[in-house]
Amino acid sequence: MTSRLVVLGSCGAWPEPGRACSGFLLEHAGFRVVLDLGYGTLPGLLRLLGNTTASGVDALIVTHRHPDHMVDVHGLFRARWFGERDGAAIPLYAAEGVWERLCEFEEGYTEPLSRVFEPHPLPAEKYSVGPFRLESRSLPHFVPNAGVRLSCDEFVLAYTGDTGPSTDLAALAREADLLIAEATDRHQHEGVPPTDTAVRHDLTSAEAGRIAGEAAARKLLLSHFWPGNDRERSRREAAECFSGDVVLADEELEITLP
Repeated sequence: MTSRLVVLGSCGAWPEPGRACSGFLLEHAGFRVVLDLGYGTLPGLLRLLGNTTASGVDALIVTHRHPDHMVDVHGLFRARWFGERDGAAIPLYAAEGVWERLCEFEEGYTEPLSRVFEPHPLPAEKYSVGPFRLESRSLPHFVPNAGVRLSCDEFVLAYTGDTGPSTDLAALAREADLLIAEATDRHQHEGVPPTDTAVRHDLTSAEAGRIAGEAAARKLLLSHFWPGNDRERSRREAAECFSGDVVLADEELEITLP
């Protein structure tokens, strides 16, 4: 089986028409890892799996508890609970607050959740996840966010989740074959409310490009675009700071790895 990353959703905050929010499917050596499941990502995942019960998901990583990154995890739970209840529990590697939010969706009735998911905290020491080594780092955002690094003998993939500028980003993405970086680019819209804190909690595409360059990453995948953004402008601004390949996340886009 060809190793690949498939984009399930590319928007930040809320989805544009015909798009979804943050979500990715990573396939390698017959093992499937889902990275985030924001608004509208579940239908695309089920299409790729070829079933309605989410059969075939081997592990799930959720970077933080904002709904544009995790709300469809509850849909996945329902698919398993009502469609394949006797299946093995899916390992769920998630930042602080994700499990609690799922429990809120179930009004505190956690026993079904515990049968569908096997929770593990992020950030944490290294995990072995199928063929991957999973490393994670706490990155600055409005809520706890875990940047993740998945490595195997064939390639390294790094994913920022949502983050502001941080010296930890270059280490997270060091020599990655693929860096998935949020590039919210709020500055493209005059009417977008600014953040209400002194600390930055998202990135520009230019910053994502600089991080990829500092990390000596091979390829940069820009994602988490603010709805209505000029994505080609984002690509140009990243390319001014990074000499490697810059790709724009788009629903159903497939990237072969390494």
